Amino acid sequence: MKKILLSALEPSANLHLEPILNIVENYTLKGIFDPRFGTPLHPSSDFSVMGFIDVIGKIKMAKRAINEMVELSHECDTALLIDSPAFNLPLAKALKEKNPNIKIIYYILPQVWAWKEKRVAKVEKYCDILASILPFENRYYNRSIFVGHPLLDEIKIFKETVSSNGKVAFLPGSRKSEIKSLMKIYKEVAKSIDKKKIIVIPKHFKTDELGEIYGDLKDFEIYHNTEKALNESDFAFICSGTATLEAAVIGTPFVLAYKAKRVDYFIAKMFVKLKHVGLANIIFDFEGEEEFHKEFLQKDVTVKNLLFVYDQIDRKKFLEKSKKLREILKHGSAKTVADMI
Repeated sequence: MKKILLSALEPSANLHLEPILNIVENYTLKGIFDPRFGTPLHPSSDFSVMGFIDVIGKIKMAKRAINEMVELSHECDTALLIDSPAFNLPLAKALKEKNPNIKIIYYILPQVWAWKEKRVAKVEKYCDILASILPFENRYYNRSIFVGHPLLDEIKIFKETVSSNGKVAFLPGSRKSEIKSLMKIYKEVAKSIDKKKIIVIPKHFKTDELGEIYGDLKDFEIYHNTEKALNESDFAFICSGTATLEAAVIGTPFVLAYKAKRVDYFIAKMFVKLKHVGLANIIFDFEGEEEFHKEFLQKDVTVKNLLFVYDQIDRKKFLEKSKKLREILKHGSAKTVADMI
């Protein structure tokens, strides 16, 4: 039986993990992951944070968890670390030092093309297999393997024509702080749109906490499945994150909006050297293509700006870009990563 030490801290990491586990046979999991996959050492939700300041409060817990993971590793033959470099790089280092025989696979590599390029040396020193999901990352990593992109495993339907279903989706994020920062603006936007409004709420939120996070949702139909919401909608308003790439791949026109805490945004501006924050835009930038979609940050996240994009976007051109993006990403990643395990 394959014994896997797993570190999947984020909701997106667990989402991308599922298709892999559907392929791997005869395994047991130990470590940090969503309880739907088994009994974790810690559930992923314990580590969900947002921004530089929020991370500080989790440092002691993270150090303790790394020590626990190292002990667990002696019962495993493979470690699968997914994304979350602030935790997974120190974990990889500790694993290699205390248990050098364990095979370490890093899946969804640190975004060194955005910042902290020095992480390349650490990843390559402590990890045995570098599984990349973005085709341009081999410009930064010396031995990364492009495995395809997980969204091409997870998404079952892609739009081939411009949709007109009379629905608009709102995706304000997966973390409480980002949701609260966008909901007031999204609700004002929704008032100006004469279509059925959908709001996507992550499954990890409990029903009794929705009012405190989202406020009154009487004007929205609640969905928990992002793909279903995007497929049924003609347009989407989305917080920065994986959902923007999902909409781009599916072919649902959208506008990205993101409001961070001032100190987090200031720190990020000092270090991040990218023209865009949306993944579809970043991929197109590296390919030498024009901007994929509009994005607004901080004070530019206004009702007026968001509605302007909604009214003026060229939906046919967006669909053409979506098809181009799917060609760039090629195929899903689950089968290749499962084979690596």
